[in-house]
Amino acid sequence: MNTPSTPRSGPLTGIRVLELAGVGPGPHASMMLADLGADVVRVQRPGQLPAPGTTPNQQLRGRTVIELDLKEPSSVETVLTLLERADVLVEGFRPGVTDRLGLGPDAALRRNPTLIYGRVTGWGQDGPRAQEPGHDLNYISTTGLLHAVGRKGERPVPPLNLFGDFGGGSMFLVVGVLAALVERQFSGRGQVIDAAMVDGAPALGHLLWSMRGTGQWSDDRGTNIFDGSAPFYDTYECSDGRYIAVGALEPQFYAEMLRVLEIEPDSLGPQRDESGWPHMRSVLTERIATRTRDEWAQAFDGVSACVTPVLTFTEAESDPHLARRSTFVEIDGVVQPAPAPRFSRTAPAVPLAPPRDPVPADEVWA
Repeated sequence: MNTPSTPRSGPLTGIRVLELAGVGPGPHASMMLADLGADVVRVQRPGQLPAPGTTPNQQLRGRTVIELDLKEPSSVETVLTLLERADVLVEGFRPGVTDRLGLGPDAALRRNPTLIYGRVTGWGQDGPRAQEPGHDLNYISTTGLLHAVGRKGERPVPPLNLFGDFGGGSMFLVVGVLAALVERQFSGRGQVIDAAMVDGAPALGHLLWSMRGTGQWSDDRGTNIFDGSAPFYDTYECSDGRYIAVGALEPQFYAEMLRVLEIEPDSLGPQRDESGWPHMRSVLTERIATRTRDEWAQAFDGVSACVTPVLTFTEAESDPHLARRSTFVEIDGVVQPAPAPRFSRTAPAVPLAPPRDPVPADEVWA
């Protein structure tokens, strides 16, 4: 069980975070902060912890949980009292919800003017859609990113929920929290962070916008260098139905790829001549289909060709490189990613298992 006295390690040791329970990017951002050593206390409704014998939500690792009904004035006062001793608050409700509860930025900063008040939403705190519901797919559909993902002449393909929820949402909230903590050292003042997925997701795609501005990126899906249109930057099926990823963008890597594949460069024409790409793709497809994925993986092992096997989650657990770096850890019987990034002096410990029992609120940060 995680308790208020549980030892922590990492560069954020000593930072206190109060998380108002939600789903998606808020819990993920709080997990990241806890992974880096912050003391994260999650406030959630009574009865939400897993029943005995069931597996808890692994995204709640490293937390202490207290149970409060925020519709009760006494619970709101308890949260405000905790905020007096907190460094950061994280919430992911629709705009206005915490204000109506009496826990909005004005109320929180009155109690603690040095508080970093982190808010993460899809649409942001203002704008015409601020009060509308939505999910990752909706947020990235309005930023141009979803339109760019897919094959030429085919419909856009959902790229999991990484662009919006976690890339554009939680990770930008974490960046905002860390930046505000640094600024607070000089000003002595807290502030409010408005982390919107419709802001963060486009920032992740800045390179593509930059290329578009110089005429190197087209709105025509499936015709751009990073979207699978280039035959030397795509995936290919092998003889066993599994795949390899080819990322041979630079000429030297492309040459090495052809060498291992035993394909004469002159038979394909210039690498960047788009008129020859259909023929190039046909040759690569036919050649790669002659061997299994693992045979190609062995052939390209140690070769500077940017060709790698496409692994499943299960296979990734035992990949030699990832295993050497301990990229995955087992917590509470569940294999999951380890904290990232790495630190030379203040290395985070393996996160504690998600809490199974609540802690009395009056024992937190006492």
